[in-house]
Amino acid sequence: MAVANAKTPIALTIAGSDSSGGAGIQADLKTFTAFAVYGASVITALTAQNTRGVQGVSAVAPDFVEAQIASVLDDLDVGAVKTGMLANAEIIAVVAGALSKRPDMQLVVDPVMVATSGDPLLQPDAVNAFKTLLFPRATLITPNLPEAARLLGGPVAKTEAEAREQVQALGALGARAVLLKGGHGSGDEAVDLLLLADGQIRRFASPRIDTRNTHGTGCTLSAAIAALLAQAIDLETAVLRAKTFVHRAIEAGRAQSIGHGNGPVDHLYALRASAAPA
Repeated sequence: MAVANAKTPIALTIAGSDSSGGAGIQADLKTFTAFAVYGASVITALTAQNTRGVQGVSAVAPDFVEAQIASVLDDLDVGAVKTGMLANAEIIAVVAGALSKRPDMQLVVDPVMVATSGDPLLQPDAVNAFKTLLFPRATLITPNLPEAARLLGGPVAKTEAEAREQVQALGALGARAVLLKGGHGSGDEAVDLLLLADGQIRRFASPRIDTRNTHGTGCTLSAAIAALLAQAIDLETAVLRAKTFVHRAIEAGRAQSIGHGNGPVDHLYALRASAAPA
């Protein structure tokens, strides 16, 4: 008797390409693989980039971004989508329009604005497009402290109390949940705040790791959450498991020597450990 195949979890990343492999599409696909999720991709921009910075950006034509999304969604049973670098307002509009046709699909929006190196990855006039077009469709948005300040038009939160005020303000922009990442803050712990749909705030704290190899951490976290959502894991559990994964990837990446700037985290640390001989 034939046995029905188990449904394969599929996640889609819509983001820019990082030619050095540490962030963007490349980081997302590595993360999906680490969670045993099939990864599909839509490329929004090409970057000439390494661990030292971004030397050039070439955005993909919006109509071709739309064509990529249509091609994937017409064929693959995608369970969750994450967006990363979207480059400009026109691309954001195309992505929002294409995803509006699949309102049942989980969507994690990482509002990428600046690379780890400090180089800009979003045109200034595109911030409002995030807020009005994409956030109302999102299951979760994952801004860091500087991105939150830019989205709200205010200063970067310096204290946890200020961060709590900002996560509430971000929630008013329409997303069902908000994860405000505290990695850019100060203190011995990095504190992330998760605002849920019912208004409750969950606090996640982890000790800071002394390393400069943090390239791609934001991409990796949002991709890990999307991978777990694609497996029908509930949001709060997905955030906790994704944060644990990123923390361990940063720890494992401390020993890596890749490039001469801000090196990447070790996306495949768990796979490497499981493949090691007894």
